[in-house]
Amino acid sequence: MFTGIITDIGTIEHAEQRGDLHARIRCQYDMASVAIGASIACSGACLTVTSKGDDWFTVDISAETVSKTAANRWVQGKRLNLERALKIGDELGGHIVTGHVDGVGTVAAREAEGDSIRFTIAAPAALAPYIAAKGSITVDGVSLTVNSHADQSDGTVHFGLNIIPHTWEMTTLGELQPGDPVNLEIDVLARYLMRMNEAKSLSM
Repeated sequence: MFTGIITDIGTIEHAEQRGDLHARIRCQYDMASVAIGASIACSGACLTVTSKGDDWFTVDISAETVSKTAANRWVQGKRLNLERALKIGDELGGHIVTGHVDGVGTVAAREAEGDSIRFTIAAPAALAPYIAAKGSITVDGVSLTVNSHADQSDGTVHFGLNIIPHTWEMTTLGELQPGDPVNLEIDVLARYLMRMNEAKSLSM
C-alpha cells in the first residue's frame, strides 16, 4: 500500500526484454534500507525490487503491466515518480493507493492558473463513474484532488486538477504536455462502492 506522496524521482538507466521487461532505475534512496523483494511504486505501478546497488535498483515489468500503463513509460531515460511502501505508523498524507493502475488517461489541456498548473485529463469511459469533484485520484503515482469533472458524449470524462508549485517541482507532473499519457488509479473507496452497487442491482 502507498499514499501517493512522492519521495523521489528515479530515472531508467537501462531497459531490456528478458521474457519480461527488465529495468534498472537510478534513485536517491538509501538503498541499504530497501530489502530485495520490497515494493516501490514507479509512476503509480507497484513493482518489486529484484536487485540493488548504492543508488539503483532493478525491477521486472510483466507484459500485463506494460499493456496496462502509459505508452513509452518503461524506456531508457524516462523519469519516474517513486514512492516506497507505506509502513505502519507512517503519516497518511495523501490517500490509500494500491499501486495498481486502473487505466491510462491523456492530458487534454494545460494552462497556468496563478502559480499553479491547471490540467484537464481525459479518462476512459470505464473509469468515468469513479471520478467525482473533491474525490481523490492518483495520476502517475501522485495523490491528487479532482477539482471538476465533465462527462463527455462518448462516455469518457474530462476532469480538472490544480498542481501547486511544490507538487510539480517534486514530481514529474510539471513535464506533462497535452497529448501525453498518464497512469490513473481511482480511489479504492469509489471502487468498492461501485462494486457494492453493482452487486445490489444484480440481487434485486
